[in-house]
Amino acid sequence: MREEEGRREIAYQMTMAAARKMLEQGLISRDEYEKFDTKMIQKYEPVFGRLFSDLNLI
Repeated sequence: MREEEGRREIAYQMTMAAARKMLEQGLISRDEYEKFDTKMIQKYEPVFGRLFSDLNLI
């Protein structure tokens, strides 16, 4: 993994960790979370994030 890919991966994971917390706290709906995740995948193009984005971890 190149340095830039690593930075994008970290940014994606940190962003989605915050979004998961908001989901758990009831601040956003499951639908809003999934739409946001799709946008963040497009924005950050994570390497590993795509592997786990389809899994229902909650």
